[in-house]
Amino acid sequence: MRKVFQAELTQVGEELIEIGTLVSEAMEKAVTAFESADTELAQDVIAADARIDFLQNDLDERAIDILALQGPVASDLRMIVGALRMSASLERMGDLARHVAQLARLRYPANVIPGPLAETFRELAHLDIDIAKKVTRLLETRELALATEIQSADARVDELHLSVFKAIAAADWAESPSTTVDVALASRYFERFADHGVSVARKVTYLVTGQWQPEGFTHQ
Repeated sequence: MRKVFQAELTQVGEELIEIGTLVSEAMEKAVTAFESADTELAQDVIAADARIDFLQNDLDERAIDILALQGPVASDLRMIVGALRMSASLERMGDLARHVAQLARLRYPANVIPGPLAETFRELAHLDIDIAKKVTRLLETRELALATEIQSADARVDELHLSVFKAIAAADWAESPSTTVDVALASRYFERFADHGVSVARKVTYLVTGQWQPEGFTHQ
């Protein structure tokens, strides 16, 4: 019975890694579509989000079955509850990648972001890609240095997000209302994506150390 239980826990962990991999791929493709106004690639991201949703539902059902049938205790219980919460964050990251792709498709053939903010959004987007890759590696390896790197990247994302809102609130901002809304939404999507990456990193840290991190805490 214990071997079956451990096999089920292993499968939950593997499904988390699979979802993380799909999320990372989704954001990479969404960013390419966003930067190049590639509607076909954007549609691929939108369609592929259904697979992330399916895997999250499957993982959650599996974890709930384990809770109901196996009666796990201590670290095993922590792993299952953590997996449930991490799967929700990963699924939301997939949704946010889809939202980025939807913006690209909506504004075709134009680019979503006006020229003066292009470099800011390029950095935002590629920080998110880096966070997604590191989240997957963290799930695979549980190397807590990756959690620190994810939190550092998120801090930079927050700085850039704030700079975007300062730019659109400035007196010399001359873009149309629709462009202003697009810029605000896109910045928010990238910022929230990074936040969910940090959420996963904090939960992995908790699984490894048994200690819950308060907001803003960085593992040393």
